[in-house]
Amino acid sequence: MSKKHVHHGGSWKVAYADFVTAMMALFLCLWLTSQDQKIKDAVERAFKNPFSSVTKESTGIIPNKEASSTYKQEGRFTSVSAVEMETMRRLSEDLAKLLKQQDEDQSSVQIDVTPEGLRINIFDRSLKPTFNPDSDTFTDYGAWVFSTLAWEIARFTTFRIELEGHTEANSQTGREAHGKWELSAERANAVRRKLVQSGVAGSQVCKVSGYADAAPMPGLSPAAEVNRRVTVMLKLKESVDSLPASATPDPPHDTPAN
Repeated sequence: MSKKHVHHGGSWKVAYADFVTAMMALFLCLWLTSQDQKIKDAVERAFKNPFSSVTKESTGIIPNKEASSTYKQEGRFTSVSAVEMETMRRLSEDLAKLLKQQDEDQSSVQIDVTPEGLRINIFDRSLKPTFNPDSDTFTDYGAWVFSTLAWEIARFTTFRIELEGHTEANSQTGREAHGKWELSAERANAVRRKLVQSGVAGSQVCKVSGYADAAPMPGLSPAAEVNRRVTVMLKLKESVDSLPASATPDPPHDTPAN
């Protein structure tokens, strides 16, 4: 009997596939090296952080000079790029999904888009406290809220962050020589530390203030519980640069009031 010959005819296909893959990689490298530095920087940022905008002109890898004309926003600044407005919209939607709660009346987070940027109020409600009573120490729930907030903010480095601590009227701290001004400022600073600890760049924080009960929520009683809050303001860089120094005065938190 003659032996049957077994033909291995598929090996060349594997070799050809490897050759095509290598050629594609070569062509990609040649294309990248022929691009200007702007494209190279955009590609590098896309690989490092695929969730953030890679250029100032576009939400994609390839710059788009027409992107700035796709969105108009009125405010106290002269021009805001489309990518920054898209970033603000996307961030607000992501935060709303992450921090969504069933009972709107007892919601701990309120997110508002303003001409200056994104205002996020985190309430210290009695049923869902974010801080321990008369303290700047977070509850477990509060630590989760601010850590989750930090993880989202850390994706976007174009914002400047302002932090404001607030209390309700007629509140008592229960500690001598430690009133509402001190408590509101300490809580705002505790939030700053938590944001930085959870990944936000410290250089983004440009203001930390304690307002006590001097700035209640609009349309609500100054004694309402929701006035006990920390406000995280994510400001677009253009709005920060365009405002004169006198337009953003600090509250007189160096004068304690009980």
